[in-house]
Amino acid sequence: MTKSLTSLWLNNLRRVGKAQQAQGRKLFKSLLTTAARTPLAKSVKPAKVAKTLRTATLKTVKAVMPPGIKTAKQRRKAAAAPARPAATLLPALPGSWKKSFFSQPGTGLAPARRMMYWLYLPSGVCKAPLPLVVMLHGCKQTATDFAVSTRMNQLAERKGFAVLYPQQSAAADANRCWHWYRRTTQQGHGDVSLIAEMIKQVGARNRLDTTRTYVAGLSAGAGLATILALRHPQLIAAAGLHSAPVFGTSDSPMSGFQAMQQGAGVHHRDAVSEFTDSKLHFPGMPVMLIQGKSDSVVRRVNADHLSAQFSIVDAPWITSTQPVVRSYAGRSSGRSPRHAYKTTTYYAGRKPMLVKCEIDGLGHAWSGGEGSLDYSAPEGPDATLLLWAFFSGQQRQQSAPVVM
Repeated sequence: MTKSLTSLWLNNLRRVGKAQQAQGRKLFKSLLTTAARTPLAKSVKPAKVAKTLRTATLKTVKAVMPPGIKTAKQRRKAAAAPARPAATLLPALPGSWKKSFFSQPGTGLAPARRMMYWLYLPSGVCKAPLPLVVMLHGCKQTATDFAVSTRMNQLAERKGFAVLYPQQSAAADANRCWHWYRRTTQQGHGDVSLIAEMIKQVGARNRLDTTRTYVAGLSAGAGLATILALRHPQLIAAAGLHSAPVFGTSDSPMSGFQAMQQGAGVHHRDAVSEFTDSKLHFPGMPVMLIQGKSDSVVRRVNADHLSAQFSIVDAPWITSTQPVVRSYAGRSSGRSPRHAYKTTTYYAGRKPMLVKCEIDGLGHAWSGGEGSLDYSAPEGPDATLLLWAFFSGQQRQQSAPVVM
């Protein structure tokens, strides 16, 4: 009798666990929301549903609990301290940190568009034009969140370059996700064309070096950075993609979610075939891929498929038939703890053309970032430093190499 009751109790707990996992998957898919959500009806308030589920679970457990065993009373959890706004975590730097808006007039059937951005300009007087790094945040982040979590402004102040942070509107997407999975976006329209024009305007107004413009992003931002780099290679000198989804194999939020979890199969090569067309004269795109091995949101197979895609796109420039593989040991103590990681590098002469960096133990978060924010891991290696070291050696090639 006791065994049967215990079995029934465990089965009920399993069913509750499966229901909770299903809810988690639904929340997970909300990263790809394409429109602002409408307010929930009063009859289905999340807090009420959660309370009902807990009550029902407790009653079920009590009903099947073997006699003589008392259920532990639920303890009320202490209220968590409210998270500090990202803006309060921004360090006081001597450079200029300003919010602005970029507007694009409507043409034909296309409506006028407006996007907010933040721009950091380092202090000091420099006679030579400054390089520009364009930073594209991930879902559920703002431009300020991304600036704080990556610490890119601090590095810009030390190294002397400008940083541009476009911000997705909550009106365009409830979770501020970039729509990298849409066909129109992959073809260079929508947010891609808007940000490309923003870069041109910001560069002209601030007299920046147009041959040293770089783009980097995290997750959905990395997905958009890939498209921006491939569709505007004369504008972008190199790209840095952290936890990026594979390019060009999805056409909806559902297929985008599938790509994030499973990659693109054999179709990832077909997605970049147009860039190998001799009539296009694609000038090559230096790229660094950074991927956490423990990332369950954008799984590491995406980095493998992206690496294969860029090895095709950059084939005319890659001079090393075999990549150079380097391994770096982890540090669990000291002032700068870090995960172990490995880099696989293909060179164009002496310059790295394609670098894949795989980090042990890293989930879906910016490596070496501000640990108090979501999607940011304090343990190294420092992705911000890795990307700038890669960017600083790259300059826009104006033409394809001549094949003898």
